[in-house]
Amino acid sequence: MSDRFVYHCTLRWSDLDAYGHINNSRFLTLYEEARVALMFAGGRAWGVGSFAEGVVIRRHEVDYLRPVDYAVGRATAEAAPTVRIELWIEEIRAARFTVVYELYDGEVLASRARSVLVPFDLSRQLPRRLTEEEREFLLIYAMDEPGRADGDPSRRAVPLGGTT
Repeated sequence: MSDRFVYHCTLRWSDLDAYGHINNSRFLTLYEEARVALMFAGGRAWGVGSFAEGVVIRRHEVDYLRPVDYAVGRATAEAAPTVRIELWIEEIRAARFTVVYELYDGEVLASRARSVLVPFDLSRQLPRRLTEEEREFLLIYAMDEPGRADGDPSRRAVPLGGTT
């Protein structure tokens, strides 16, 4: 899994629905948190800060495979339960790219999702093309087939988030 960007996301009590599961709409929030870590923290670590200047969502697609419980039994006094989100880049075009996610509850795959993102010039309120630096950064996480990343294996993803 070192070819994917891995993010450990802490679940919040407010993520729950009336049935004690993580609410379906909150999955998008969890995916957003992982995506922001990749693009903003990860991007800045590679010297690419321009994503923070504007990226908008064109499309979300989510498959819910099983419910995710808050699982108080997994929590400790020091830490709330977490889920692991693995993400990678599926497609890079001149003015858009697709992020793919898998959310794991423990070792069980609970959801898959895709987001199409468009770089956006906030001051002009117009879409823009990816810069060469942005494209290079995204290529680090581009995968041409499941489980295998494109590019130089020395440029592996580093886990970020609440826990490792």
